[in-house]
Amino acid sequence: MSNEQNQKQAALVIGAGDATGGAIAKRFAKEGMIACVTRRSVDKLQPLVDEIRAAGGQAIGFGSDARKEEEVIALVDQIEREIAPIEVMVFNIGANVPCSILEETARKYFKIWEMACFSAFLVGREVAKRMVARKRGTILFTGATAGMRGSANFAAFAGAKFALRALAQSMARELGPHNIHVAHVVVDGAIDTAFIRDNFPERYALKDQDGVLNPDHIAENYWYLHTQPRDAWTHELDLRPWIEKW
Repeated sequence: MSNEQNQKQAALVIGAGDATGGAIAKRFAKEGMIACVTRRSVDKLQPLVDEIRAAGGQAIGFGSDARKEEEVIALVDQIEREIAPIEVMVFNIGANVPCSILEETARKYFKIWEMACFSAFLVGREVAKRMVARKRGTILFTGATAGMRGSANFAAFAGAKFALRALAQSMARELGPHNIHVAHVVVDGAIDTAFIRDNFPERYALKDQDGVLNPDHIAENYWYLHTQPRDAWTHELDLRPWIEKW
């Protein structure tokens, strides 16, 4: 790797969707980091990559299934070898699929756990190996209300998000002494997305009252976590609109 490459830093965003994940990628790219963004379908990433590049940033899209160990290993190897050291990893895969426990299937329960927790373990493990060797880095996991309390009809999602929170705590305690900041972000509330707009119009109507989370404001908090001095690290950060009940 050349000296120029050594000076570069990559921000790996796993699950760079059209709202939160994309906003996080844009925020880190704004600071000069190379945004390495993933979704299972690489074609869906092109608008985000184009937007970052048009703003003067650097971005590369990867089609990758974070539930597949061999794909995660190959992804991290490629970024580290060909692009730049991964300075920060943001895990942002959603798996919010409600269902009554009376109707939940073993297949769907397992799939939700794979998406929301197992894939976080795979990516977290692979980037941690590199960060420990360099003795620096940031790992940020996107959590949810379901990781704090299990609501009715959300057994699968709550189980997966509780497990994700435990994973983040364990990694923080192990990796903190290696100068690696691991944090868990509880996003508690509706986010300004097309899904909320189309399926929950009454909730979306609260947007004008700041009653819906703005993805750019969420992203600002992720950047804040990454830049915290290590004598005052936050491990868990709650983000919710001012009118949200909790």
